Amino acid sequence: MKGVIFNVLEEMVEEHCGMAVWNEILNEDLSGDGIYTAGESYPDEQLFSLVEAVCARTKLPMEKVVGDFVEFLFAQLAARHPVFLENPTDLKSFLKSIDSVIHVEVRKLYDNPNLPEFEYDEPDPDILVMHYRSPRKLCVLAEGLIRGAAAHYKTSVEISHPICMHKGADRCDLHVRFLP
Repeated sequence: MKGVIFNVLEEMVEEHCGMAVWNEILNEDLSGDGIYTAGESYPDEQLFSLVEAVCARTKLPMEKVVGDFVEFLFAQLAARHPVFLENPTDLKSFLKSIDSVIHVEVRKLYDNPNLPEFEYDEPDPDILVMHYRSPRKLCVLAEGLIRGAAAHYKTSVEISHPICMHKGADRCDLHVRFLP
């Protein structure tokens, strides 16, 4: 995982709980040294360990912390890289540009970013099916980023996840229904 993701987790914890809580989490967490450089790569397990420590410290369930973090992550990444949001004028166009435009640009910014792959189907004008593939199986991160993008574009969506790698499939299908 790129250090920028760790940096955003730190920002979220400091914003919602204060710097002292983040420092306490780092002191309790033995998976890393607590210094994360945005462009460097770190083991995914270090991030998972920090998120578990945030859950323990805040007494919030994992689903809540991860959901809040990923939506916060989208907003922070959008603020750091606003150019990615300039061209797509709506949520569906943005989502369809992830693999062919955004990930291409991310590869220019970061060495070996280890990104997922997406393919798309549109069975109906108000439905986009995103086929997610990644050996890391971070589909929950993809779902949260979709929710963050929906908030950014002020678009109401329903997301379902009927096919999942965590249930033995070779990919995850994220069905995004655009609501009126």
